[in-house]
Amino acid sequence: MNPPIRILIVDDHPVVRDGLRGVLSAEPDLAVVGEAGDGAEALARVAASDDPVDVVLMDLRMPVMGGVEAIKQLRRTGSGPRVLVLTTFDTDRDVLPAIEAGATGYLLKDTPREELLRAVRAAHRGEAVLSPAVAGRLMGQVRSPAEEALSARELEVLQLVAGGATNREAARKLFISEATIKTHLLHIYAKLDVRDRASAVSAAYRRGLLTT
Repeated sequence: MNPPIRILIVDDHPVVRDGLRGVLSAEPDLAVVGEAGDGAEALARVAASDDPVDVVLMDLRMPVMGGVEAIKQLRRTGSGPRVLVLTTFDTDRDVLPAIEAGATGYLLKDTPREELLRAVRAAHRGEAVLSPAVAGRLMGQVRSPAEEALSARELEVLQLVAGGATNREAARKLFISEATIKTHLLHIYAKLDVRDRASAVSAAYRRGLLTT
C-alpha cells in the first residue's frame, strides 16, 4: 500500500483550516501534516518538515506573505510540493499570477467535497486541475486578443473616478489639467472597450483592475 499523500493547509482563517482538515483526514490515502496562516509560515513549515510535503492547499490573499509569492518561492527550490490553490477569488489578477507562479491547480472554495478530493489526488500526480470558472477565464485569455494594459496614470485616474471624483477634482488631486484628465479617460475607454465613466469603472472591477 502506498503511503498517504502528505498535505499542508495554508489559509489565514482557522475555521477554514479546521473544515479542510476534517474533510481530508477522513480519507485513508490523505494525511494533513500541518497548517499555516500565511505564505511565510507555509515556507517555514515545508522547510522544517522531516518528511516531504506532497501537496500544499494554498489560499491567495493572506497577511505577511500572499499565496502567489509563496508559490514562487516554493517553485524556486525545484523539488518542492505541488501547490493547489484554494481561494474565493477568480479574477484575472488572482488566477493568472498564481498559474504563472507555478500552481498545479486552481480551485474555488465552493468546490464540492468530492471534487476537492479528486483535485488533491490529481495534483499529487502532477495533473493540472482547474475549476470550471477558472478554466473559462483562461480560455477567454487565449481566445481574445491581448488586452492593452492601462498605464499607472490611467489607473490613478480610474481609481479617482471610481471614488466619485469629477474631472476637475481628479485634475486637482493629480496636479494636471482637466483636458489631460479627459484625454486619459478617452484612452481608458478605448482600452476597456467602453463608452462612458460608469462602464469603465464596472469593466475595471470585473477585470480585477480595481478593488473595493
